[in-house]
Amino acid sequence: MNKNTTVVVVLVLAAGCTSSTRLYEPSAPPMNTARTVSERDCTRPFDTGGGNLLCREVTEEERRAKLAEEERQARARKEAEERAARERLERERAEQLARDEAARKARAAEEERLAAERRRLEAEAAAVAAAERQRREKAEAEERARQRAEQEKREAAARECRRLEQERSDGRALLANFVSKYGKVEEFKEIAGQISAFLDKASKAKPCPPA
Repeated sequence: MNKNTTVVVVLVLAAGCTSSTRLYEPSAPPMNTARTVSERDCTRPFDTGGGNLLCREVTEEERRAKLAEEERQARARKEAEERAARERLERERAEQLARDEAARKARAAEEERLAAERRRLEAEAAAVAAAERQRREKAEAEERARQRAEQEKREAAARECRRLEQERSDGRALLANFVSKYGKVEEFKEIAGQISAFLDKASKAKPCPPA
């Protein structure tokens, strides 16, 4: 139907153009060769596109070739779209992998920072504990040294007291022996009497402190 209508329209236009040429042949200008010519298949609906219309019969071979070209171009467009889609997916996947890797590195860096902070705090705590232990050990050593010095001082005082008490006892024993042996000698009677009076006095020696 379309083909028949198109042929009729073309014949009418051709007849009109022939009549006009005959009637106004002296004044008809030549066709502008610089103007755009749109070539279309007369068996299909078409648009002149603003240019001269060149209508011609298209052979079956040309139609098949054009259809094949259109199909090839359609396949090419489809393949290009599929390739673009694959590339887009690959690019998105690569971007996602890059984001995942960046996040993993960030987590690893944060974990390392926290671990380093824990190690620093543990080292500081260990240093504080070591300093406190050294301070306590030093204080205990100083306290033991002080106690040992005081003990040695007490022992020395007790030994000195016992030494003095022994000397006093030995002196009184010598005096008593002198009186016993030489008290009756006329020459020593007076001194022997004084010694006896001295020995008769009560001894007031201070008790020695415990060691």
